[in-house]
Amino acid sequence: MSGSSASFQPPADAVKPVRHPDAPAPGDLLGAHYEHCFGCGPGQPHGLHLEARAGEGVALTAEFTVQPAHQGAPGLAHGGVLATALDETLGSLNWLLRTVAVTGRLETDYVRPVPVGTTLHLAAEVTAVAGRKIYSRAVGRLDGPEGPVAVRADALFVEVKVDHFIDHGRPEEIQAAMSDPDQVRRARAFEVNP
Repeated sequence: MSGSSASFQPPADAVKPVRHPDAPAPGDLLGAHYEHCFGCGPGQPHGLHLEARAGEGVALTAEFTVQPAHQGAPGLAHGGVLATALDETLGSLNWLLRTVAVTGRLETDYVRPVPVGTTLHLAAEVTAVAGRKIYSRAVGRLDGPEGPVAVRADALFVEVKVDHFIDHGRPEEIQAAMSDPDQVRRARAFEVNP
């Protein structure tokens, strides 16, 4: 990982992350946290449609295929789209902790170009927890889970209350999400947005 910024170094009193007993089992598909999320939502026609699976401990894997709508330079993924894929993957880790958290800081390293049509294989893990701060890292590889590294990131997430979303989101979307009769979908809608 990049690890170049001091803000990604957990303090001495940080603890090892503990998977919540109600977290999805290893191998389970996590599914979209919100229908209209650009990172994972099926309701976004040009979104990433990223799919994450729970791993062992507080880790997961994810995949997304770079579409023509995701390009920056001709035939290559836009760097912002790759950062979004890393952020979405890292944010999904919070579901394993059963914690509502937002991205506080994200540092991305671009190692090699990612062509359109490529499936990016991502792996992420929480490395430490200190109070409301959650430290994590991810790596994205080309051509399979053991392929060459294309991108990597370090992240700091901050635990928040659901009120964070209610106070700052657009009222129409907040009301629609809160009116969903599916309790799990309703809770997950507010999972990982800044």
